Amino acid sequence: MKALRSFSTFAMMAMLLAVVASCGSHRKAVKESQTAVVNAADTLKMKAFLQQVTDNAQHARFITSKVKFSVEVGARQMTLTGNLKMKRDDVIRLQLMAFGFVEAGRLEFTKEYVLIMDRINKLYLKVPYMQIDFLRNSNIDFYVLQSLFWNELFQPGKMKVTDELLKNYKTEVGTDDTVVFMEDGKLSYRWLAENGTARVKMANIMYNDKYRGNYQLNWDYEDFQANNRKYFPMEHKISFTTPEKEIKLAMILNYMGSEENWETRTEVSGKYRQVTVEEILQRFMSL
Repeated sequence: MKALRSFSTFAMMAMLLAVVASCGSHRKAVKESQTAVVNAADTLKMKAFLQQVTDNAQHARFITSKVKFSVEVGARQMTLTGNLKMKRDDVIRLQLMAFGFVEAGRLEFTKEYVLIMDRINKLYLKVPYMQIDFLRNSNIDFYVLQSLFWNELFQPGKMKVTDELLKNYKTEVGTDDTVVFMEDGKLSYRWLAENGTARVKMANIMYNDKYRGNYQLNWDYEDFQANNRKYFPMEHKISFTTPEKEIKLAMILNYMGSEENWETRTEVSGKYRQVTVEEILQRFMSL
């Protein structure tokens, strides 16, 4: 009987330990399950927000406008008027005017090349993106530039942001805005989107180079106005920072047009002399 009582006591203790252990495991499982549900809900919420950001993209095939364009390098500043002409997935063109009617310069971006023309001195540069250091190092191609001009998210190396690619972004939610970011080695990409409207207010590309210093492109968007039930920023503030200096650009659109009757490619006259990337940059940086 004594042995039986001892066995019964041992069995009961074992059963109690088993019950306690199972209760502990159950509580842990419930907690993990609740955490998983919260994480899943947050993930769905952020995916919905990112989807809203991408849904804000313009449906227009063309965007055209008169613009006021300014450049500031150190204490020196230059202001010009001009024209902005963009055709979705094809070309971005900026024509810079002197005295309001003489074209002084032209910047043209297509999927194949970057064209910079100095109309005054009859000089031009026409090269693929890979031949310009910052564009190459920052993975900036035509589609990235298009997204910057059109106020959209982008994925380096992709034509557009698909639903599947939304998982590549991370987010940090603030009181008024959400930071959307993505990193790739030395490169970091960041956007600031307004919580209420999901409009992109800022885009930033940072290239970290521990030997030559950091290079940064920052693009701010302001004064959103309606265009075919979508909103587009009429004011763009751009700053390009190198280890040596900072260049500030500003572009203000007069209106939102959709002009289609214009040549989408510039033919360079034989009167122009082609120069190197270094010469164009040296002329620009010496302002």
